[in-house]
Amino acid sequence: MKPKSKVLIIAGSDSSGGAGIQADIKTVTALGSYVATALTAITAQNTKGVKGINSISAKFVQKQITMILDDIGTHAVKIGMLHNTSIIKTVYKTLKKYKLKNIVLDPVMIAKGGTKLISNSSIKHLKKLLFPLCTLVTPNIPEAEELTGFCISNKKDMIMAAKKILNMGPKNVLLKSGHLKNKMIFDVLATKKGIKIFKKRKIRTKNTHGTGCTLSSAIATYLSQKKNIINSCKISLRYVDKAIISAPGYGRGFGPLNHLVSFNLKNINV
Repeated sequence: MKPKSKVLIIAGSDSSGGAGIQADIKTVTALGSYVATALTAITAQNTKGVKGINSISAKFVQKQITMILDDIGTHAVKIGMLHNTSIIKTVYKTLKKYKLKNIVLDPVMIAKGGTKLISNSSIKHLKKLLFPLCTLVTPNIPEAEELTGFCISNKKDMIMAAKKILNMGPKNVLLKSGHLKNKMIFDVLATKKGIKIFKKRKIRTKNTHGTGCTLSSAIATYLSQKKNIINSCKISLRYVDKAIISAPGYGRGFGPLNHLVSFNLKNINV
């Protein structure tokens, strides 16, 4: 089997392998594409929490990206944790220079255990610089609250928040509802044409470490394979659900997903 496309991942490392650039690599590979990476930070973490973060220098982040784009190239970009303002500015300048398409941003701000991962200044620059370059931004509830400044407690609030984030510049916004305490999940896709709701029953499990990284990488992969935004989101959400259901149960906290589940799904793209 040959790779169907190429995806560039710009994100931080998760030493436990469940989230971050490790989850991104597993996802892109499992879904049939080639992955190249630019590392932005190194974390010391496991399923129970984050204990330390070391940033890579902005200059070296830029060098990683340009080395990839000047040689291999890419059909899509997934952006994860950008730990400080310098890295955000560098990524913005580099992506704008190369005029890249299919940019998916997972605005990683808060770890699963509640640890805040970036500063208020970084959040401000993320919105101002990177959002307008993005095909899709994929916040969860806490991240959307941080971005919009208001509390989200139901589907109506989610739609309002998604629209507000859409007005910040991205072409599309997928607001994930997993943090709400409901039996059903209503993931909200806001586009310039309107609102699309992806409805499903919530899976009761603690094995959700890396779901945001996995979902955004899956969407970037399907966009790189020339699927439209709605189908890319729909298929990716299905992939993540199956990966959660078949999670290996590793660790004593929020366990990782089973990224290999794609090999058992004959109709993953339907």
